[in-house]
Amino acid sequence: MRQIKLKIKTKTQAYPIIIGSNLISSISKIIKDNSLNFKQCLLIVDKKISKKIISKVKKSLNKKNVYVYFFKASEINKNMNSVNKILNILLNKNFSRNDCLISIGGGITGDVSGFTASLFKRGMKFINVPTTLLSQVDSSIGGKTGVNTKYGKNLIGSFYQPNLVITDIQFLKTLPKREIICGYGEILKHSLIANKNFYNFLNKNSKKIFNLSSPFIEKTIHESCKIKRNIVEKDEKEKGLRKILNFGHTFAHAYEASLGYSKKLNHGEAVIFGMKTALNFSLKNNLLKKKERNSIINHIYNCNLPYNLNKFFKVKDLNKILSFMLKDKKNNSNKINLVLLKKIGSPLINKEFSKKRVGLFLKKELSN
Repeated sequence: MRQIKLKIKTKTQAYPIIIGSNLISSISKIIKDNSLNFKQCLLIVDKKISKKIISKVKKSLNKKNVYVYFFKASEINKNMNSVNKILNILLNKNFSRNDCLISIGGGITGDVSGFTASLFKRGMKFINVPTTLLSQVDSSIGGKTGVNTKYGKNLIGSFYQPNLVITDIQFLKTLPKREIICGYGEILKHSLIANKNFYNFLNKNSKKIFNLSSPFIEKTIHESCKIKRNIVEKDEKEKGLRKILNFGHTFAHAYEASLGYSKKLNHGEAVIFGMKTALNFSLKNNLLKKKERNSIINHIYNCNLPYNLNKFFKVKDLNKILSFMLKDKKNNSNKINLVLLKKIGSPLINKEFSKKRVGLFLKKELSN
C-alpha cells in the first residue's frame, strides 16, 4: 500500500506524518528519508506491544545504539515519577540533545515520552509511533505533552512538537474493539467541529471503518489528521481556535477524574459521553437545532458507541463531577468554560456558565 504523507508546519517545528501499512519494518529508512540523524535512541514502549514488533524495530535500527524502556501505560502511571525514570536512563547513558527518544504506544506513552523529550537538556529529538487509533488521529498531532496529578488531568506539561510521526495501520489489527471505539470518538469530534462532508462520510461508511477496511480506514485517519493539522498550524499554543478541539472534553475529563481514571471508562469513551452531554447542553441553550442534535445522537447509537451515562454515574456523583469541571484548565474565572456546537462544522468557544446552571442541567442528565 502506498504511503500517505501529511506535512505539519507550526511556528516551532515542521514535521511529516507518514501513514501506511507495515511501516515499522522500514523505520530506519523512513527516518533517513526524512533527514533525521542521531547516534543513539531510547525506545519508550507500551508493555502491551508484542516483543516481535520491537525486535523488528531494533533490527531496522541496527546501526544505532538502541535502548528499550518498557512502560506500563495507564492514566495512573502518567505522572512525574515515570518521567523521572526515563530521564535517569537518558542521563545514565549520556544521551545528547541530538539523540532521539522514540515512543511506541498509545496516547499515554506518547504524552509521557514527548514531555520527557521536551525536558531533557531543554529538548531532544522525538519520534512518535502511535499504535492506537486514538493516538493516530489525536494525541500524536499538535505537540501537547504532559502528565496527570491528583488535582486533575494533564495539568503539568509542555507544547513540544515531534520531529516525525509514523502511523502504521497494522497496529490497529491487534487492538480490541473497545480501543477502536475509543479512537473513533475523536474522529467523530473532528468531523463535528470542522467538516460536515467528513461527518457524512463517517455516517455512510462507519461499518467499513470499524472493520478497518482499506482504503476507508486510511482515508478516515488522513482526513481526521488534516482537520487537527489545520487547527494546530493556526493556533499552536491554544490561545483561541485550538480550543475547539476540546469539544466534549470539559465534561469528559471530569467523568474520567470522578472515576479516578479507572479502566471502567477510557478516554475515548469519556469523550463520546462528553460530546453527547455537550450536544444536549447546546440544544438546551438553544444553540443547536434538534434535527442536527438527533442526527449525531443517532450516529452514536447506530455505531454502538457508549451511550448510557447512567451506567457510570448517578445524581450523588454530581458535586464530584462539578468540582473537576471547575478545575479545568480552560477556566479563567469561577465559571465553567465550555466548547459547544452551533451546527455540524460550527463550534462555539469561550461559552461560560455558572456552576449552578451546569449543575441543574447535569442533574437532569444523570436522572434520565
